[in-house]
Amino acid sequence: VQLQASGGGSVQAGGSLRLSCAASGRIFNNWFIGWFRQAPGKEREFVASIMWSGTRTDYADSVKGRFIISKDNTNNTVHLQMNALKPEDTSVYYCAAGSPTWARARDNRLYRNWGQGTQVTVSS
Repeated sequence: VQLQASGGGSVQAGGSLRLSCAASGRIFNNWFIGWFRQAPGKEREFVASIMWSGTRTDYADSVKGRFIISKDNTNNTVHLQMNALKPEDTSVYYCAAGSPTWARARDNRLYRNWGQGTQVTVSS
C-alpha cells in the first residue's frame, strides 16, 4: 500500500485547507485511513480516521465540528477538510493505513503504511 499526501499550506486563523491522501495497492474494507499530526517537540497525535468502506469516521475532540474526513471512491482518495483553522492546528500532517480494531483506531502504532507528511501552518 502506498499513500501520497498533499494539500498543506499556510493560512490565517479561521481559514480552510483540504488535505488529500491518494491510496494505491490492496486495502481491505475493514482497514482504516487515519490522519495524524506532529508538531515540533510533540508526540504524533490522532486527528481523524475513516474506515475504508466509508461506514465509520472518528475525530479527535480538538477538531470535532471543524474537520471533516471523507473518501472519494472514484479515485481511492481520502480527504480531510479543515475549517476554522487555529494556530494550534499548525503541524505536519500524515495519512496512514492500517487494520486496527475500531476501539484502537486512534493508536498510530497500529498503522503500517504511512504517507509523507504535509505541512500546515496557521498564523494568528
